[in-house]
Amino acid sequence: MKKFSWRKATLVAAVVPMLALSACSSSGGKAETANTGAAGQVAGTARIKVALITHAAAGDTFWDIVRKGAEEASAKDNVELLYTSDPEAGRQAQLVQQAIDQKVDGIAVTLATPDALKDVLKKASDAGIPVVSLNAGESISSQLGAFTHFGSNEKLAGEAVGTRLAGEGYKHPVCVIQQQGHVGLEARCAGVKAKVAGTEILYVDGKDMTAVQSTATAKLQASKDADVIIGLGAPITLTLLKSVTDAGSSAKVASFDLNADLAQKIVDGAVIFTVDQQPWLQGYMSVDSLWQAKRGGFKLGGGQPVLTGPTIVDKSNASDVLKFAQQGVR
Repeated sequence: MKKFSWRKATLVAAVVPMLALSACSSSGGKAETANTGAAGQVAGTARIKVALITHAAAGDTFWDIVRKGAEEASAKDNVELLYTSDPEAGRQAQLVQQAIDQKVDGIAVTLATPDALKDVLKKASDAGIPVVSLNAGESISSQLGAFTHFGSNEKLAGEAVGTRLAGEGYKHPVCVIQQQGHVGLEARCAGVKAKVAGTEILYVDGKDMTAVQSTATAKLQASKDADVIIGLGAPITLTLLKSVTDAGSSAKVASFDLNADLAQKIVDGAVIFTVDQQPWLQGYMSVDSLWQAKRGGFKLGGGQPVLTGPTIVDKSNASDVLKFAQQGVR
């Protein structure tokens, strides 16, 4: 698999045993539950309770992969996992407060809207609850009290996409952001634009795929010089394929993130490539690092974010990745 070399980054690789757990729903949006059982060999340490709180929207299969990694770590580490999510920043903050009230042993949280979580995360720190962040907010994570962050440097990931597109001769990308103000998504498109000056940003409502399709179709119809359109998540990208057809556009389609359907589209040649941030690792390492902190006061990352990506998936390696995507771990 082809990988980029990232400056000023700490690389931590973990080799972990795979445990037999039920696969997440392929349609996304599993019900919120506590994981109270474990299969296979379990750590002999005392059982602890960890809350994983994300900004996931219903139906986004990306979060099924994050959750699957977290569940496997929980099973191995003798952790009771409390998973909750809400895409609205204020309600996500309420979920963090709920975890504090439950006196959990650790909190893993996404920081898509860090200002909304600043005050409640201080309460977690004041209560002596260790915090790690994942997926979004790597640049501000430590300022909000997290001892490490697991994810991709989104600006560098965007620059990698822009560099590749420029090298292949694309001049007028359309970068589609499905949640305005999301720091990670904005950074991705900014990175693309830093390398391809002709990049345009298109905002859509990611909670309404019909609206995504129609908005992107209208944009492609109006922008005849658009030569590639970029989705920032697998469900968005799969919808953009329909927009290209509806608009009668010759624009190619590229993506960030991955699921089995998108991997198949890359194998088939319908999508030219995606940048995978390997979300299974984000979920797994977030839970495992909190267990390690409880086990021996260990703190991964040396004060720097721990990068789980990005990794380019294209025609050259998509067939190999597809089998893992079908298992729900890529």
